[in-house]
Amino acid sequence: MVKLYDYLIVGAGLFGAIFACEAKKRGKRCLVLDKRKHCGGNIYCEDIEGIHVHKYGAHIFHTDNKEVWDYVNRLVEFNRFTNSPLACFKGELYNLPFNMNTFYQLWKVKTPAEAEAKIEAQCKAYSHISNPANLEEQALKLCGEDIYNVLIKGYTEKQWGRAATELPAFIIKRIPFRFVFDNNYFNDAYQGIPQGGYNVLIEKLLEGIEVRLGVDYFKERSFWDNIANKILFTGCIDEFFDYQCGQLEYRSLRFEQKILEVDDFQGNAVVNYTEREIPYTRIIEHKHFEFGKQPVTVITYEYPDNFELGKEPYYPINDKRNMDMFKRYQDLAQQKKNVLFGGRLAQYTYADMDDTVEAALNLVKKEFVNE
Repeated sequence: MVKLYDYLIVGAGLFGAIFACEAKKRGKRCLVLDKRKHCGGNIYCEDIEGIHVHKYGAHIFHTDNKEVWDYVNRLVEFNRFTNSPLACFKGELYNLPFNMNTFYQLWKVKTPAEAEAKIEAQCKAYSHISNPANLEEQALKLCGEDIYNVLIKGYTEKQWGRAATELPAFIIKRIPFRFVFDNNYFNDAYQGIPQGGYNVLIEKLLEGIEVRLGVDYFKERSFWDNIANKILFTGCIDEFFDYQCGQLEYRSLRFEQKILEVDDFQGNAVVNYTEREIPYTRIIEHKHFEFGKQPVTVITYEYPDNFELGKEPYYPINDKRNMDMFKRYQDLAQQKKNVLFGGRLAQYTYADMDDTVEAALNLVKKEFVNE
């Protein structure tokens, strides 16, 4: 029996939208479902007072992959936003990433040699730690006590909801230092925000494709499973398999949004708050992503949160227990010949947007290799 669609795509986020766009180019009939009332997944922007508010946290597109950059720029034009976040600790501001501005703010050192000597001296106090037992020992060994206590400890403990001494050392494999006065957070050659916000990018990708919003695939699963020849699933892989191998763990986030009757609240898109006593990890001021001149501003307080069913999964807990569980789900996925799995939730990974674009295009190449 001929089915209505060649592909049912579960999830209208970036991964699903790219796959749908490329499948349509190849003459495939696609239907995209999303349980949310909007497309775009976590890069969705809400228009408030003419400001494109990143509803699910700050998203800055950056990549070293020219193929990926050219792909998205064929769809929309990007501005040249440069991510230069600040960190606030006990009322003092520090530049990120760790660079000569940061080291001057911490120690008043003015040359790379002075900064290197200061870091080396602080690390020497922890050189006796040969095999760090936890994140705290790992960080102290890599950067010394000042950087750790001011810029890493409190922020990390808030982010993961546990003391640094209870977190595994592998979370911090290295700490990048830049011995130049450069506040550009990303080293990538290409960086920016779509002009008009991320919704413009998603709309271009899904142009001419049937999309149904506010639809929960799992509520009528047998119906949706039989409507297309193949399924691309971009949701949580453990939910797809009814949690038969267990529930994968995540950290979640919650957001508190305010409209302020001022034209500029903090003078920067992102300010991190690194004290453990301050419950939020950062304040986002959205107008700065697109150099807005509106008379008002919108800010978002970002709070780390425990994950439970019904909350949005953001950060996978990539410890041994969860990765072993994910491997079992991957084995089950391999047995589903008519189901493709892609995106951060189906792959149980934290993925930057450029990684998502590249992974989606790679799946397209693999799926349509003979076409």
